[in-house]
Amino acid sequence: MIIQTEINSSEERGWATAKQLAEALPYIQIYDREIVTIKYGGHAMGEAETARIFASDIVLLKLLGIHPVVVHGGGPQISAMLGRAGVKSTFIDGLRVTDDATMEIAEMVLSGAVNKEIANWITQAGREADVRGVGLSGKDAGLITVEKATRIKRDPDSMIEQVVDLGFVGEPKNVDDKLLRTLIDDPNHDYVPVIAPIGVSDDGHTFNINADTVAGAVAGKLSAKRMLLLTDIAGVMDENKNLIRQMTISEAKGLIELGVAVGGMIPKLETAIMAVEAGVEAVVILDGRRPHAMLVELFTEHGAGTLIQADPEP
Repeated sequence: MIIQTEINSSEERGWATAKQLAEALPYIQIYDREIVTIKYGGHAMGEAETARIFASDIVLLKLLGIHPVVVHGGGPQISAMLGRAGVKSTFIDGLRVTDDATMEIAEMVLSGAVNKEIANWITQAGREADVRGVGLSGKDAGLITVEKATRIKRDPDSMIEQVVDLGFVGEPKNVDDKLLRTLIDDPNHDYVPVIAPIGVSDDGHTFNINADTVAGAVAGKLSAKRMLLLTDIAGVMDENKNLIRQMTISEAKGLIELGVAVGGMIPKLETAIMAVEAGVEAVVILDGRRPHAMLVELFTEHGAGTLIQADPEP
């Protein structure tokens, strides 16, 4: 009787799985052979088990005919390494002021340990089907050319504005997508590009770049069908702290102007707006700590998080 009960339970799970796959078919067809850019970082990177689930979901996307491109951050890992090295960090508007010593450690952590670990997780998850993660930084093949980032600060007493030097912090000036498209379009291999947010200036200097900004620039250049910003909250909240399921870029700008969007949500909305204006069909801000959040967003009717898209044509 116990054995029969276990068989019945297993059989029901099988039927439930088959039903879910059948229901996902219309959404799978929407994304067939389309590019989806995923920003993966912060708390969404989480622990090893969370990383394994993320890597497995990336492999599943690839095997379903989607072309995932991963851009990752690594702020907590950089802070930990700087702490061990006795280097103190300073932040301005959420950007780490990056001197020579900080830049050296940031590149080591981002382009080295974090980038190769994520690429390896994907390769391990996809070994049976030979799906391989390929670790890159913006310095590889001239992938990301940057210009030095600047910020303007206004003295609250005198109201005098001054330019703040962030050091080796850059903003993408150009994304050369030749290497990415070579990997994506390879007819004989299933490669998944994994990009560290490091770029190089015209004069050859290395710069740290905000990972959200890199993801937006890459998604725009590739005309991605979707850009997923995996973060540590459910999505964008309204003034009553209720999740907004969908909005236009005008509505997103309004949230910033009215002060409803605050703190770290502001740069995420700005990145989403930039990406949509650059040609990405839609950007979704969602909680990357929840297992399979990407699959829920892409392959179910209700999705996950907040979808931001262009304003309707008049």
